[in-house]
Amino acid sequence: MACSSVRPANNEQRRGVAATAHAIANPKLVHIEKRWEAMQPEEQAELWMELRDRMKLDWQEMTWQEKKAAYWIAFGPHGPRAVTPPGENWRVFKYTMLGVGIAVVIFAILRQFAKEKPKTMTREWQQMTNEYLRSQNVEPITGISSEGYKGEGMIQGKSTNRD
Repeated sequence: MACSSVRPANNEQRRGVAATAHAIANPKLVHIEKRWEAMQPEEQAELWMELRDRMKLDWQEMTWQEKKAAYWIAFGPHGPRAVTPPGENWRVFKYTMLGVGIAVVIFAILRQFAKEKPKTMTREWQQMTNEYLRSQNVEPITGISSEGYKGEGMIQGKSTNRD
């Protein structure tokens, strides 16, 4: 009983890849690092698909240029991994500070022309609000009307006489 007739004849048939794949022309791969950014997206996609098909075969059959190009396209410093141009960090910092400066100027101008504080922000008004809340027994468990309450209630801002 010979089992050899059941098994595929070679590695390419076993993997389901056609054995007719041929090496990519060397001029397409020479200096790919320098030409990649200038290539049209369609050309980039076509070259990558050809390399991907070649990588499906045994890597021993790939040329050195194909291996180098496949590695560079997959992991090289292009696209999102590209090195930032010189001075870009300084420009980002400069424009961020410019934006913050403009925001501070706008804030200062708005504060300059703003109306007075509302009458409800005065200390007397807030103390009267505390008295009213106590008289109405508001928040009797943990709030201003509870026994032993030590908070400031509705008084906002800096207090000069704290307990």
